[in-house]
Amino acid sequence: MTLDNWPKNIQKYLFLLKDDFFQIPYLFNSPEIMIDSLLKIPVMNHLPSKQVIKLKTSLCKAKLCYREIDDGFWLLAIYMTIKENIVTRSFYDRNKASDYYLLTFSVFEYKVHVKEEEEISILSTCWTFSKPETEISSYFYKGANGGFFSFAITKEWASKNFSSKKFKNSRAIKKFLNGERGSYTWMDIAPKAHEMGAELSEYLEQANSPEADKPALKKKSMKLIMEFFDNAFDDSRITDNISLSNLDYHNVAKAEKIILQNLHLPFIGIETIAQEVHTSPTKLKSNFKIVFGFSMLQYHKEKNMLLAMQLLQNSNIHVQNIALLTGYDSAGRFAASFKKRFGQLPSEVRF
Repeated sequence: MTLDNWPKNIQKYLFLLKDDFFQIPYLFNSPEIMIDSLLKIPVMNHLPSKQVIKLKTSLCKAKLCYREIDDGFWLLAIYMTIKENIVTRSFYDRNKASDYYLLTFSVFEYKVHVKEEEEISILSTCWTFSKPETEISSYFYKGANGGFFSFAITKEWASKNFSSKKFKNSRAIKKFLNGERGSYTWMDIAPKAHEMGAELSEYLEQANSPEADKPALKKKSMKLIMEFFDNAFDDSRITDNISLSNLDYHNVAKAEKIILQNLHLPFIGIETIAQEVHTSPTKLKSNFKIVFGFSMLQYHKEKNMLLAMQLLQNSNIHVQNIALLTGYDSAGRFAASFKKRFGQLPSEVRF
């Protein structure tokens, strides 16, 4: 697949419905190639003077703000409103160089129907750190609204800027940068990131021109990046630095999608998920933990616990019903799991 034959691939894959998700493909050897590949999609609207690309279809509405802050360091800020289930998937032009790493912080709000007449907004937050030539599949669900900041970074830029004493794990970061293909995902691990992300988004909106005050934009971006690295070493995935194939990463993304679609049920089992993904349970189990730092069962439980906390804090739903919504058949079992995770009972969260 190359940029030259990309229009043919767009005709084949763009908005193709597969497994209930409409596909949006793009190339990502570099931010420049990504932008070129997006601009070949007929429905894109480019505002070069503002360094903005807009997409508006019956499937989704999106806005991409791109900024080259330094040579080898880009900020890609993307805001999306999802009208139908979509999946975005990166590809690579094998005839061109690819040396950009991608660190992404995403925050999406989606609606959960708790009763026929009631729904509640829930936040889902994650970080992803990916190496060059790692093909990423990202699933977005109908009714979701939010965005993400992606920092595209070359190894040369990272070696210069991540070597200071401010990065206490700089050696591990350098080792990661020297490894092969790879991608890892964390949940909401950086407590200050939401505030920093909001400041960065506000600065982008208020900037008089794309070229205005790049030092300030770099400073705000680096604060957010440092907040990630200060919290990303609680497990050993970056230091272990295990690389998988692109097919393995795609299968793990599909497995996560299946888990998220079944959070309201007791865990459906590794064998069932592996059968739907068309891979072996043993391989999928190992690969999922490499990418997410959780087993599939642990991931299911963690997502449900985070959902339960938000329901307790932001709704008046009875604890018994929250237990059912998060896949528990009794309030007692739910309360025990909740206390084990958060150190307090559900009744202690809701005053």
